[in-house]
Amino acid sequence: MTAAILPIRELQAIVGDANVIFRPEDLLVYEYDGTIDRGHPSVVVLPDGVGEISAVIRIARQYDLPVIPRGAGTGLSGGALASEGGVVIVTSRMRRILEVDAVNRLAVVEPGLVNLDLSRAVSELGLYYAPDPSSQRACTIGGNVAENSGGPHCLAYGVTTNHVLGLELVLADGDIVRVGGWGRDRPGYDLTGVFVGSEGTLGIATKICVRLLPNEESVRTLLAIFDTVEQASETVSAIIADGLIPAALEMIDHPTIQAVEPAFHVGIPLDAGAVLLIEVDGLHEFVEEAAGIAKSICLEHGARDVRQAEDEAERERLWAARKLAIGALGRLAPNYYLLDGVVPRSKLPGVLEQAIAIGARYGFTVANMFHAGDGNLHPCVLFDERVPGSTERVLDAGGEILRVCVDAGGTITGEHGIGLEKRDYMPLIFTDADMEAMTRLKTVFRAGAQFNPCKAFPTSKGCGEVHQGPAMRALGPDAYI
Repeated sequence: MTAAILPIRELQAIVGDANVIFRPEDLLVYEYDGTIDRGHPSVVVLPDGVGEISAVIRIARQYDLPVIPRGAGTGLSGGALASEGGVVIVTSRMRRILEVDAVNRLAVVEPGLVNLDLSRAVSELGLYYAPDPSSQRACTIGGNVAENSGGPHCLAYGVTTNHVLGLELVLADGDIVRVGGWGRDRPGYDLTGVFVGSEGTLGIATKICVRLLPNEESVRTLLAIFDTVEQASETVSAIIADGLIPAALEMIDHPTIQAVEPAFHVGIPLDAGAVLLIEVDGLHEFVEEAAGIAKSICLEHGARDVRQAEDEAERERLWAARKLAIGALGRLAPNYYLLDGVVPRSKLPGVLEQAIAIGARYGFTVANMFHAGDGNLHPCVLFDERVPGSTERVLDAGGEILRVCVDAGGTITGEHGIGLEKRDYMPLIFTDADMEAMTRLKTVFRAGAQFNPCKAFPTSKGCGEVHQGPAMRALGPDAYI
């Protein structure tokens, strides 16, 4: 589709000339998100309000153009890619905090607000926003809503859907509606819950009412060092089995340590097989007791050392090593393919062993940094896309790893979403009838095939079919596609 037949002037009349991007060289930065796929948009529009989004959607509908919502582009499943071209609506200009109600502990924000900026803004009120994806310095709350994002502290506090009270939405026909409420315990169907995690296939959130939490009185952060991943994995299950639910319980394995320690200098021995980052918070008396229990369990299960952050600076350094670990992997390889499987905690040792073996069979190193407490794995397959055939092989390896997660009683995503990346693997966990029931929701929200097309569900035609070959090989002849 060429720029000559696009409604450029109509779009410029809505959002201004500077906020319509259509020249090929300018569109390059919107071809990708945090995964390894690409999709070339026909035009990118940056609106600044619900009225502008509604008008842009109506124009796209008039010209029969696909509409693709996009936040910061940090997503890890291809959810914001224009796999069939079309109009990409970027919400990054809509980043205002519209209301803060400290008494009722809620805030109303626009979708382009960066996640961490909300907690920073309300910190002086003694409040914070709990969901904390590792990309929280860059990702937006609108994108978090679309993907139902998690984060390290969601073990104790829940994922995005547990903290969203209401939404203002623009539907696929341009209509503006509200679901949920700007308060608590609203009657009726939980349409807010339906929309959160719908991956941009049902509409675009333009206002988001979120729950705020009070800052905890006390926090303790521990770093437990183990010789093997098996010891660390068994410790995770033992901590939960003891009745202790930490605010966060994260694991970093040996390959990741090799990248992280030289980058952040947190004092992790380079020969360690794995480390656990454990954080407990709450009332001072509870925190002291819980930290002691966690340390004892770690030592009982073979930890060679358990350190406690002595001050806030050391705590932040430990968390930087975890949350910025993916960037540090650039020391080991130029590219990575990050997976997002979930398994029962008791199956962690076996699944991790199989993931590493699969990577080795394809000639790749697999590094792991993940939310061990809830079994949300993030195997990171390291590769070099400049090597012919490496991208296809890394996708094949990823498909096998996802199959291992499902066979272990888990699933194919915990927080990154299905998007374009994993849509062809949906038959691993859902029947045809299951998926048909879910796709009917698009009709309820007036969204058809042109609203964020090719995402979340398998399809037999179009959609770039980036993963169809590897997916079909992994799934076999009985796949839904």
